[in-house]
Amino acid sequence: MRMRRKKHGSERIAACASLLIPLPESILENPGAYFPVERPLHLEIGCGKGAFACGMAAQNPDVNFIAMERVSDVACLALEKAKSREDERPDNLRFLIGDARGLTEMFPPKTFECIYLNFSDPWPKSGYHKRRLTYRAFLEQYRLLLKDGGILRFKTDNADLFAFSLEEFAAANLTVEWQTDDLHNSPYAQGNVMTEYESNFTAKGMPIHAALVRF
Repeated sequence: MRMRRKKHGSERIAACASLLIPLPESILENPGAYFPVERPLHLEIGCGKGAFACGMAAQNPDVNFIAMERVSDVACLALEKAKSREDERPDNLRFLIGDARGLTEMFPPKTFECIYLNFSDPWPKSGYHKRRLTYRAFLEQYRLLLKDGGILRFKTDNADLFAFSLEEFAAANLTVEWQTDDLHNSPYAQGNVMTEYESNFTAKGMPIHAALVRF
């Protein structure tokens, strides 16, 4: 369902400018320069309303997180969520409003140690599989952007998308270090930070599929 356009959205985003990386006209040669301290960089693609990004940044102060969202009205909510935590907000979280199809035009090679895909659009309609963020063309972008040995962490409630993704990982000769069809009742749940979608699905008793993929 499409989100209703936010009133004064551009002004609200501008009020959070200190947390926002401007969409670059060319490659960001040094994305780490937007953080006060240089640390390993992680990227979340499709951060939604920001619960995961905020939680991960607080839980991992030794990592710098870039949370990316394509829809500006959704990014507005994520920015405001982070901005509202003035007293407890860590200095290791920044946001970027942009489309994942242009990732290699935004960031230089070997930038990230980890990329997160959380509850991405499954694009279930016939012929739309190339839009899925685990489609092989996207995987090749991640391969370019991840450091050697970098990882992709993937979570979804959609069993068909999960099965498709595992096939794409295999076709790309990637190593799936672990996978589960019920994350919250698995050994891999330790340290898991939930997204807004994940909290809702879990409350309804729906299992979460997850995998860790090594590049």
